[in-house]
Amino acid sequence: MKGSIIQDKSIAFALRIIRLYKYLTITAEQKEYVLSKQLLRSGTSIGANVKEALRGQSRPDFRAKMNIALKEACETEYWLDLLYKSDYINESLYTPLSNENVEIIKILTSIVKNTET
Repeated sequence: MKGSIIQDKSIAFALRIIRLYKYLTITAEQKEYVLSKQLLRSGTSIGANVKEALRGQSRPDFRAKMNIALKEACETEYWLDLLYKSDYINESLYTPLSNENVEIIKILTSIVKNTET
């Protein structure tokens, strides 16, 4: 059950990150390429690692991949904060994405803690 919830949330989040990346590099008046590329990489990597974890070969493999997904979510938090604090994105773009990322971090933290060996 938790696997499907985190998988669904991480895919939906990745799609929002892709849309933000397109906005920052194509649509925005002040184009931004460096931070947004980092955000794209880390924000989409969360779901990729979750997907790998769900196909893990063992419980330790599952936990390790979920822990990588958690690290990517924490990195994503950093890039979102930088984009917001440097005025590339406004509060109305930042807040929903940040809240969603925090929720993903909480779920992944719970999964990692509950699969400790």
